[in-house]
Amino acid sequence: MHLEDLKKLIRDVPDFPSKGIMFRDLTTMIKNPEALRIMSEELKRLYEGKGVTKIVGIESRGFIGGSIMAYELGAGFVPARKPGKLPSVTVKKAFAKEYGVDMIELHSDAISHDDVVVLHDDLLATGGTMAACYDLVKSMNPKKIYINFIVELTALDGRKNLPADCEISSLLKY
Repeated sequence: MHLEDLKKLIRDVPDFPSKGIMFRDLTTMIKNPEALRIMSEELKRLYEGKGVTKIVGIESRGFIGGSIMAYELGAGFVPARKPGKLPSVTVKKAFAKEYGVDMIELHSDAISHDDVVVLHDDLLATGGTMAACYDLVKSMNPKKIYINFIVELTALDGRKNLPADCEISSLLKY
């Protein structure tokens, strides 16, 4: 099995979460041990030797690949959560979504100026959530920030909403 073969294992769910949306369900891919191994190896390969100290995984599916990357790279894992889910002092950023306004939070002590950070989510669609997470992490003044996705929906052009000066990678593109 090769990286592009992973697409065959991703389930398409029409009209979820609303009519007209084609949802790419990665759970059918990650339940396959070989696919999970290939995904893990590719995520590690992308950032090996770049001095990464923290992986920020965006709730909730970003926790899966983010935790794997943190383990594989010997880095710490930081959850980016919806409001009210983190138990200590947080910093937060509101952002617009196609159906309203949402917010993302990090613990205020999660990132330091010495950190090299990878922001990770399972899928890039419009980029709003990742852009908000980037702004939040950037405000904490780390040394460097990378952005990573497992899947990118190129037709939605979500990269245009992400910082041009940041290295962005996706394992699979649709």
